[in-house]
Amino acid sequence: MFFRRKKRLRHEYDAALIQQLEYFKQNWMNQKTLLERSVDPSEEAKATLKIAELKYFYMFREAKQRQAKVKR
Repeated sequence: MFFRRKKRLRHEYDAALIQQLEYFKQNWMNQKTLLERSVDPSEEAKATLKIAELKYFYMFREAKQRQAKVKR
């Protein structure tokens, strides 16, 4: 009984992790296109892009380490 719950919780957390990963990727891509379309990007915009990129790659590493898979 305990192992079933553990497996179900793992799937729930993996699904939440994948959802956050997709959100951070979309955020990173939005920041990237905004910076590319800017005529004179500020240092703050560049820093925001770098932070968004780091958040995405951190979540990507976490998903890879947990071996989370997307169920289709």
